[in-house]
Amino acid sequence: MPPRESADAAAEDAVLDGATAARPESIAASDLAGRYGRTPARRRRDRFVLIGAAIAFAVVLVSWVVWAGLDGSKPLVQATDLGHELLDTRAVEVTWRLSVPSGNATACIVQAYNEDFTVVGWKVVEIPASDRPLRTFTETVRTAQEANTGLISNCWLR
Repeated sequence: MPPRESADAAAEDAVLDGATAARPESIAASDLAGRYGRTPARRRRDRFVLIGAAIAFAVVLVSWVVWAGLDGSKPLVQATDLGHELLDTRAVEVTWRLSVPSGNATACIVQAYNEDFTVVGWKVVEIPASDRPLRTFTETVRTAQEANTGLISNCWLR
């Protein structure tokens, strides 16, 4: 039995004989790269997908900033509690200041609370439009049980 030649010796013999045989190591390396998706075409495609995702993210981010940050078309409504007075065991009078742009009708919820901070009475107050942007209101709220405070809860444009 003749001695076995190594793969390198066989490749050298093939080159010396003029044959254009590739080295077994390079064939094995390219086969492995193709098998596990590390080809140049795959890298280009991954790069295009990554760039496309980055562009899509940038478009969404800029759109959100424009929509959320620059949309100042809604007028600001602000209500501030000024005080309350307990009239009797079934009523509380609440006073508050309303700041709203001129010419806008609003509505506000006035609530009465007991000592456990449970709502024991509430009322929706409709406020007509006015030329004055800052106004003060007082409203009486009837209660289901004795209240110990009254507050303005929420105001909105109608």
